Amino acid sequence: MGKGFKGIAIIIIIVIVGAIFMLMGSYNNFVTEEENVDQAYAQVENQLQRRLDLIPNLVNTVKGYASHEKEVIQSISDARARLAGARTPEEEATANSELSGALSRLLVVVENYPNLKADKQFTQLMDELSGTENRLAVARKDYNNQVSVYNKKVKRFPGAIVASITGFDEKEYFQADPRAEETPAVDFGG
Repeated sequence: MGKGFKGIAIIIIIVIVGAIFMLMGSYNNFVTEEENVDQAYAQVENQLQRRLDLIPNLVNTVKGYASHEKEVIQSISDARARLAGARTPEEEATANSELSGALSRLLVVVENYPNLKADKQFTQLMDELSGTENRLAVARKDYNNQVSVYNKKVKRFPGAIVASITGFDEKEYFQADPRAEETPAVDFGG
């Protein structure tokens, strides 16, 4: 009976050690995926910061041509400040949407100033802003893809068990503000 007990004990030890290695592997996988999400989000923030840095130059260029368009310029400044102060993906998405709306109103103002549209500095800033908007869209897509991969691991078995034990929670997607679906009002009469 001693040999049989030894064999069963060895099998139990092997199963326990195997389970521990599986849990460690799953935990390490969560750490890796969470880091991938954080890295992707850092790229979103990087592009948002680039955008924030470009906007004052753009606004100052427009101010020289359209000094009486203070409301549009103020709305851009306010939206920029809200974006700079945002702390969560949801807050950043909302502030980003507000800033996009303010910038689209600025483009309407620009249409009223042909000399501004021909200004080399303005054209260069608009090109840079356009490029930043494209990079920002890609960064948001990449972030949301990483969040999707991570959240699937958090929700699927056996990862759900490991995630709940070790404190890994679902991440928020970078979503557009619901108001982004509304068509901005454009008034050429003022």
